Amino acid sequence: MSDDRLIVALDVPNALEGLSLASKLGDAVSFYKIGLGMLTGGGLALANELKDEFGKRIFLDMKLFDIGATVENAVRGLAQFDIDFLTVHGDPYVVKAAKEGASGKDMKILAVTILTSLDRQDLDGALIKQGDIADLVVERAGNAFAAGADGVIASPQEAALIRALPEAEGKLIVTPGVRPTGADKGDQKRIATPASAISAGADHIVVGRPIHRATDPRAAAQAILAELP
Repeated sequence: MSDDRLIVALDVPNALEGLSLASKLGDAVSFYKIGLGMLTGGGLALANELKDEFGKRIFLDMKLFDIGATVENAVRGLAQFDIDFLTVHGDPYVVKAAKEGASGKDMKILAVTILTSLDRQDLDGALIKQGDIADLVVERAGNAFAAGADGVIASPQEAALIRALPEAEGKLIVTPGVRPTGADKGDQKRIATPASAISAGADHIVVGRPIHRATDPRAAAQAILAELP
């Protein structure tokens, strides 16, 4: 089995294309992220197939956010699918509700701090309190850990700061916004290379477009894995 520190985002339109990409990657990749965009394209069915038939690990990136009772019920339903990681927004009440919903299951609840596609101007537009983004991310991470989160989602630029928190001991840090050297950063604003993300304290890196848009996705994934320390 390959190095599961690399999570490949199956950011393709439907399950058939997701399965095709996974077939091209073969045993080079053992961990996949299925996001909200594929949910109506057979995402849960694909998750089951990759898990049950191919032995892959699955990260369901739903970023759930609602009243506590609704989050708890949604997580309890999703927990029946033998998912490895599930994301919710990092607000403490959301995290607590998600942990209740996942009770008795091995599924890890990961709290989203601040999306890697956002900068300070975006936060101003959303009426998020003033402050440096890195400071806000670390504060949200600490609050999420206190609420019971198994880990957090943050950009590679904040991974070291989060890892330094006493409450981060034994917790997961998963970093999207990872781009190999020279790759187009797309809509991501707080990025780093795969090697620097891992060196900063990330347990897993999430890479999508640089792999699935590559002429040879398997070779692209192997190049990223070869770069990891």
